[in-house]
Amino acid sequence: MRAVAAALALACLAALAGAPPDAAWIARAKKEGAVTLYTSMQLVDSRPLTEAFEKKHGIKVSLWRASGEKVAERAITEARGGRYDVDVIETDGAQVEIAYREKLLAPLKVPAVADVPAEILPAHGYYAPTRLTLYVMSYNTNLVAPNEVPRNYADLLQPRWAGKLALENDDVPWFASVVKAMGESQGLAYYRRLAGQKPSMRKGHTLMAEMVAAGEIEVAIDTHVQGIARLKEKGAPIEWKPLQPAFGQPSSVGVAARAPHPEAARLLADFILSREGQEIIKARNRVPVSRAVDSPLNKFQYRLIDPAIALDEWDKWSALWSSIFLGGKAAGKGE
Repeated sequence: MRAVAAALALACLAALAGAPPDAAWIARAKKEGAVTLYTSMQLVDSRPLTEAFEKKHGIKVSLWRASGEKVAERAITEARGGRYDVDVIETDGAQVEIAYREKLLAPLKVPAVADVPAEILPAHGYYAPTRLTLYVMSYNTNLVAPNEVPRNYADLLQPRWAGKLALENDDVPWFASVVKAMGESQGLAYYRRLAGQKPSMRKGHTLMAEMVAAGEIEVAIDTHVQGIARLKEKGAPIEWKPLQPAFGQPSSVGVAARAPHPEAARLLADFILSREGQEIIKARNRVPVSRAVDSPLNKFQYRLIDPAIALDEWDKWSALWSSIFLGGKAAGKGE
């Protein structure tokens, strides 16, 4: 059923996409003269994207950057007040889903979406992933011999790893996703056994990866692949391995339903998803989604975390996580 839904989503988006950016489309966008982007992407990463777009098309980008929650909050507040300033929203998947549920987005009619893997596109076709945060196990190569590297989740239950593991303190959506993939009863039983290994609970994926590289942690189960890649580039003794089922958290792009610059908005969204835009994302040590871009960081099977976990099921899964790993203390929404 999942494959059928993904195929339908791709067919729907392909039908909506229309022709690639041609002279007429670009001329209409240039006539609008500007485009406004709300994003949670850090400025050091978003500026190269917008500057490349401006250079290519001669259209000025007004960029506003904040956390994902603030991006969605501002767009919703403005729309409810009858103010429509934003053209394009690019932020974490759950917040873009909120914008979709609030009917703030138009169907994403851009051709570059055809290069996004069908299985990670939302069936409704109103937004598409732009970049990924993929969860992988990391380990210190000075402390973990090649023949000791865990091959799967079950291997983490071996006596060798008692007191040697770490988990990120607030990774509720990742936990819920793995539990669901394993089957809820089996998955919860697994995590209760994992808790018996006394994993160290750490706050922040970046800090956790740095601690692995420093040898303070032997194995971290749920680190972010791009953070490990940056440490490896600096020569740190750290390596990564995806454990199946592997999951990723997407950031996504959508075009505002009441965009004041609709043609420029579509052009910017298409640019972000295009090979050119995705190569810029890759160059910033982020994980691109496009199949047109070769990246060693996403060459394994993965699924996306369902935004419904954070939006509709948080109380259930955060309570389970808290009872298993945090001694009843509340979990935060993550890094």
